[in-house]
Amino acid sequence: MRTALFRLYEDRDIAEMFSYPPRDDIDQPEFIVTLLRQVEVELANGKTTPQACKEAEITAQTYYRWRKEYGGLKLDQAKRLKELERENAKLKRLVAELSLEKQILKDVAEGNF
Repeated sequence: MRTALFRLYEDRDIAEMFSYPPRDDIDQPEFIVTLLRQVEVELANGKTTPQACKEAEITAQTYYRWRKEYGGLKLDQAKRLKELERENAKLKRLVAELSLEKQILKDVAEGNF
């Protein structure tokens, strides 16, 4: 026997039932900047930081970390920052792989294998 709650939501997608996006989307810069703005509005309205964070359903620690990284950025700037961070990580991996290959070739050429 189905409950009334189940019948109410059976035709809806699970992600639509929650006010926040799936966990994968929470770390998206657009979501973070929007949440930071929401908390800032609450702070301007006289709420304390813990109260504003609780309403935004994040911890104060997360708020301060995100504010340090994204504070003052616009949506497009935050998005570009994340793109550059991903590209930088990719380039670092590439440099590490090439350095390792170079060291292996050097060891083989010297006969130290």
